[in-house]
Amino acid sequence: MTSQKICPTCKGKKIIVGNCECNAEWRSMDSENGFDDCQCEPDVECPECKGKGYKED
Repeated sequence: MTSQKICPTCKGKKIIVGNCECNAEWRSMDSENGFDDCQCEPDVECPECKGKGYKED
């Protein structure tokens, strides 16, 4: 039987949340939400646990 430990990289969340960076110099007009001055990386599946949220020993 294998033991399961919470993944230390994603802390059991299964994904790595993408970072967002905001700067008024990037401001553009978004027709739905008004101003958009942030650029965000997409969320990605945790590479260490492959999206399971835990590691098997």
